[in-house]
Order: sequence, then C-alpha cells, then structure tokens
Amino acid sequence: MSLAGLKKQFNKANQYMSEKIGGAKGTELDDEFTEMEKKIDVMGRLVDDLILKTHEFLQPNPASRAKMQTMNTISKMRGQSKIGMYPQPEGNLGEYMIKDGRDLGDDSVFGQALQEAGESFKHLAEIKYNLEDNVKQNFIDPLQQMQNKDLKEVNHYRKKLSGRRLDYDCKRRKKEKGSNVTEEEVRVAEDKFEESKNSAEVAMHNLLEAEEEQIAQLQAFISAQCDYHRQAMETLQTLLETLEIKRAEASAKPRSEHIPKRVSSFRRSESPSSLQDMDGTDFGSTSGSYAFNNGPPPSYNQAGFDDNFDSSDPFYAVPNSSGKQPTARAIYDFVPESEGELGFQEGDMIQLISQVDDNWFEGSVHGKVGYFPINYVDVVVPIS
Repeated sequence: MSLAGLKKQFNKANQYMSEKIGGAKGTELDDEFTEMEKKIDVMGRLVDDLILKTHEFLQPNPASRAKMQTMNTISKMRGQSKIGMYPQPEGNLGEYMIKDGRDLGDDSVFGQALQEAGESFKHLAEIKYNLEDNVKQNFIDPLQQMQNKDLKEVNHYRKKLSGRRLDYDCKRRKKEKGSNVTEEEVRVAEDKFEESKNSAEVAMHNLLEAEEEQIAQLQAFISAQCDYHRQAMETLQTLLETLEIKRAEASAKPRSEHIPKRVSSFRRSESPSSLQDMDGTDFGSTSGSYAFNNGPPPSYNQAGFDDNFDSSDPFYAVPNSSGKQPTARAIYDFVPESEGELGFQEGDMIQLISQVDDNWFEGSVHGKVGYFPINYVDVVVPIS
C-alpha cells in the first residue's frame, strides 16, 4: 500500500474513533437515501431466509440433508462428482409397498393392490424431484444470483461510500481546526464522496425497482407447486380407481373354508430316547450334562478356543493380537441408501479406516469399503 493509501486509512480510522468516542458529527445523508439503505438490509435478510427455508421446504428431513452434505463434501474433496439424491419419503414408502406386496404372493389381491400403490408412490417421488428441479432453476437460482451479484454489488458501493465519507469528514474537520490540509484535498475528498453516494444510490434504486422480475420468480415458484399438486392428484385419483377394482376383485373372490389341524395329528411319534443315537450323542442322560459316547473331548489351542473355532465368524471376531487395528461391532443392520455407503448386518466386525466427522465412520467389511453412521456400531478398538 502506498503512503497516500496509508494516510487515507489513518484518516478514516481517526474519524471513525472521533465519531464513536469523541462525539464528532459526521456528514448525514438525506432521509430518502437512509430509507433505501434500510430496505436493502431487509432485502438481504429476506433473500438469505428464502433460500434457506425453500431448501428446508423441498427437503424437510434435516438428517438426510446433513448426510447428503457430508457425502457431497467428501466427494468434492476426492475430486468426484456429487453423489446421491435426497431420499423422497414417497419413494421409500413405495419401495417397501412393492417388496412386501410381492412377498405376499401372486394369489394375494391385497399384495397386488400394495404393488399398485407402491408404483404410484414412486411416481409421486419422481414428481417431487421434478418440482425440486423446477423450483431450483426458476426461484432459488435467481435468488442466489441476487445474493451473489446484485446485493454484493450494492453493498460494495455502500462500503466504499462509508470509507469516502469518513475520509472527507476527517479532512474537513482538520481543515476547520487549522491543520495543514489544503482546500484542494477537501474538495477532492468531497467529489469522491459525492461520486460514491451517486453510485450506491443508483444501485440500490435499480435493485428495489426490480419488483416485477422478483414477483415473476415468486410466481414461477407457486406455478411449480400447482403443477406438482395437479400431477400428484391425477396419480392418486388413478390409484383410487385401481384400488376400487382390486377391492371388487377381492370381494368376488370365493372364500375358502379352513379347519385348523389338531396338534395330535402332527405330533412327533418318537420318544425323546429315540434321539440317543443322533450323531453319537446321548441326550437322555440323567446326569444333567451332555455325554459324548464317541471320540475324545474337544481339544483346545493355546488361545483357549477349540480347534473348530472359526475366526471369520462375525460373532466370534476379535481384534488381532497386536490390538492396533481399529475395529467396531455392528449393533444394527445398516442398509445403504446412497452410493459410497457401506452396508452390513448386526454382529459384523468392521475394520475402521477413518472418522469422517461426528456422525460418520469410513470402514471396510466383506471386502467392501464405504461410509456408515457411528451410532450403528460399538467401537471395539478405537482409532488412535
């Protein structure tokens, strides 16, 4: 920074402190300009709120949003494209309806009705994705454009105006006190102050006058909502008609009579003693313990396990002898919903690679590597 620039910065700091502490009076701007500044401040807060709340409106589950943000951040760090889409609850419900409906069998009319409903809910999820794309393109993106360009430009002019106003007032105050500030310096500072005020005022005026465009963007948001609800209504109305047909089909289906069988008709005829020779094991011993009639008792290795111990069995899996391999035991089943997640079943022993954040581990199991929630496992050997 040049000497003149340093001097200007010193003048601004001097004037600022004089006004805040010493009670010095700065040049006041006209009421119209001040009112425009207040509206611009409201506009900035309004745009921030609309962007945030619209995202929450389209994707209401905070846990899913946080997971998507984490996964996309990891992908960005690795130079990969963004992965995964927000899991629409309609789509998830539809998948389970279809799966469980199929499990009921082809002869179940209720199962067929569930599958029809599942397909309709999956279609609702597709409609919701189309809504998200429409709203993002025609409402959120213009708001972000206003946030990153228009408001940023206006606030740049306002900041520049504030600095030039402080410089002008400092030089004017020093001139009045008989300092060695020349009349020319005061005039140049005043001209720059006036220039910045005009630039800031024009920029604020243009932004506040763009109401027609702003209303058109809001109108596009509401129009997208109407399209979504119209398509959803058509889908659900068609589903209702299909279910009515299935209901009539179930009503016309002849009812079969079912008589429960008596327990005695399928009771095992063999006595407990007939199991004595099974595998050479005497289960009829009166001693209260199992007696093995054939072969010696099982041998044990130095680790205290019998020779048939399978260390690959997840139930028996233990950390290696060094104790340095970070591992965790799954306490719940985890079904991956997005690419890059690691699926496992309760009891699996998972090798820990790294802790991504407070909610996610990276690990490997069954030859696969991926991410999974921390609260689905118990850590056996922590990451050092």
